[in-house]
Amino acid sequence: MYRATQSDQAAWDRSHRPKPCKLAGNKYLCRVISAKLIRKWSPQQIAGWLMRENPDDERKRVSHETIYRSLFIQTRGVLKKELLAHLRATRSIRRPRHATLKRSGLGQIRDAISIRERPASVEDRAVPGHWEGDLIAGSGNSFIATLVERYSRYVMLAKVGNKDTDSVVRALIKQSHKLPKELYRSLTWDRGTEMSGHRNFTLATDIDVYFCDPQSPWQRGTNENTNRLLRQYFPKGTDLSVHSQAKLNAVARQLNERPRKTLQYHSPAEKFAQCVASIG
Repeated sequence: MYRATQSDQAAWDRSHRPKPCKLAGNKYLCRVISAKLIRKWSPQQIAGWLMRENPDDERKRVSHETIYRSLFIQTRGVLKKELLAHLRATRSIRRPRHATLKRSGLGQIRDAISIRERPASVEDRAVPGHWEGDLIAGSGNSFIATLVERYSRYVMLAKVGNKDTDSVVRALIKQSHKLPKELYRSLTWDRGTEMSGHRNFTLATDIDVYFCDPQSPWQRGTNENTNRLLRQYFPKGTDLSVHSQAKLNAVARQLNERPRKTLQYHSPAEKFAQCVASIG
């Protein structure tokens, strides 16, 4: 019969002894993580960015699991519980049909060019300059136009006065003038009637507009994901008209400065800046 030796017992005791938190006493990591959480970065984004910034210094890197444990277990002297408020809430991937802005007017866009006619280079994100767009809604008939570039995941937000097509198209034309023509080649939208004036948009900007199939929001999944992230800043049921364009720009800047796993923990701002430099 096997009998545990003294060394076996010591090893057993060590394995069950509470491990010290890597963040305890590490002022650099606590300071950086706190600052990034306040800027609405996720623990995974923070961990990936730390890995990229400090590839040769393990003391300045930490896993996202450790960040979560520090927040929820609340080790003394590590991360403050107030930072929990900056974590993003999880949501299901697709919005229920009754909650969508586009439950009416499907298929009523005249001369709509189907997403199926969109060039293959747009589909596989081979070149920059192709955008997805949508509206997010608030109380009191208030809306914000959201735009995201497929290649870099770069976000732009536009204040719109109303959901009528003239207001939306006018706001989108104004946003388009902020970009080099080479970085705004096409726009993919769903079948919402707010884009029934798409021909006016194309005439004013020379930007092609493609429309998703009815009830197929996943065909512009990058924008759908962006809209979920934006709900942390603009909760459902709140009045979106109170936010100035300067406020929208500041929110977009925060999103664009977050590192993304899909971009190997570079940020959309970095990727988009590379695109701008390449055409300069």
